[in-house]
Amino acid sequence: MARSLWLQEALAADAGTACPPLAGAQRADVCIVGAGFAGLWTALRLKQLDPACDVVLIDADIVGGGASGRNGGFVLNWWAKLEGLVAGYGESRGLRLASAADESVREIGEFVARHGIECEWTQQGWLWVATAAAQIGSWEPAVEACERRGIDAFERLSPEQLHERIGEPTHLAGVHERRSATVQPAALARGLRRVALERGVRIHEGTPMTHLDRRTPPTVRTPAGAITADAVVLTLGGWCAEAIPELRRSVVPVSSEVVASEPVPDLLAAMHWVGGEAIADARLLVHYYRTTRSGRVVFGKGGGGLAFHGRVGRGFDHHPRRSAEAARRMRELLPTLAGARLTNAWSGPVDRSVSGSPFFGRLGDGVSYVAGFSGNGVGPSHLAGKVLASMALRRDDEWSGCGLVGGRQPGFPPEPIRYAGGRVVREAVRRVERAQDTDRDPGRAARILAGFAPGGFAAARKD
Repeated sequence: MARSLWLQEALAADAGTACPPLAGAQRADVCIVGAGFAGLWTALRLKQLDPACDVVLIDADIVGGGASGRNGGFVLNWWAKLEGLVAGYGESRGLRLASAADESVREIGEFVARHGIECEWTQQGWLWVATAAAQIGSWEPAVEACERRGIDAFERLSPEQLHERIGEPTHLAGVHERRSATVQPAALARGLRRVALERGVRIHEGTPMTHLDRRTPPTVRTPAGAITADAVVLTLGGWCAEAIPELRRSVVPVSSEVVASEPVPDLLAAMHWVGGEAIADARLLVHYYRTTRSGRVVFGKGGGGLAFHGRVGRGFDHHPRRSAEAARRMRELLPTLAGARLTNAWSGPVDRSVSGSPFFGRLGDGVSYVAGFSGNGVGPSHLAGKVLASMALRRDDEWSGCGLVGGRQPGFPPEPIRYAGGRVVREAVRRVERAQDTDRDPGRAARILAGFAPGGFAAARKD
């Protein structure tokens, strides 16, 4: 398996206490399957609400081995999604969800500081930019939705102000969302692992769920054992569609490719990119990039491979051709880095929902899940931990009753239409965006087909 730069760095700094695979039959109050951010925050929230709660957390790999250690490390809120959230859940609920996601960014930063987690926490916001003329103004509906409600989340930047933050001529316009952050994601995941162990959470790495017995009480079976619990929580990320048949129409796993440069602090200074802001462009097949404290550039490209029937294969760990495409796009959009050496490349699965927002539900009595973070999970996973903990403890509170729980989800077409159609739509989006790069007309057919793609990286759909 191709480990991300993030996980290599985190393990080299501190491999942590061993968490061996589960062996034998065990009992617990709550069993969480999937030790990424959502699973870790859920375990910590359970211990906050009920310190005596016996929590077992299992993962097929190691903590940080999945999406939580492979992503770009953008800790985003949902102000860019406000219009879609209000349309989908009503004014008060949509606004509360966006506010809660914003609070999560602050609370993660406070948690990191309180527990001494060394994860390069940097809260300098993110730049939502246009790298083609057709993208200019794409952010206006989101900015105006906030302005109408008196929310001071975005700052419009003139081209000169933008170039003071990222001095590349490929960046034509943009806005600055002030409240988001960046983090070394695997270091954060490993830090949450340490705190969870300190609070008495039992963690078993190298322990995949092989079967879920949904009878009451539910039992999670593993290669060498089983856990019977009052409640089971599934936080499987991009692997959820394969493990949960009910979600195969609601989520499509797609790959995101990431490359990392050698440290290039002199080049970053030449680009004026020294403020620590994250950057994402306004494409559907988004480019997202940020710097690290050592002076590297980490650059990602969304919308790569598609999973047939939700099966996440080895191509979702590393795909040389798609990584080469990400590297090519990095050098096109950041030409100052044309000669920089790339040291790492990896991939990861994104659990894409139609709406672009996560959703929560139950599988009978005692089993709950979250799915559909859609590439924006680092920050919202903290909110997910509150929701899932309340669901597991059967609490009737704000979180178990929020709009994201239990609603009917729009579905993707069934297989094989979904896979074949997804490839056609993805290619149409590529054609449209390639044409936009050179101010060409992609053609009517490509425009029509591209219109079937789910919403982009930032804004949630309204339908």
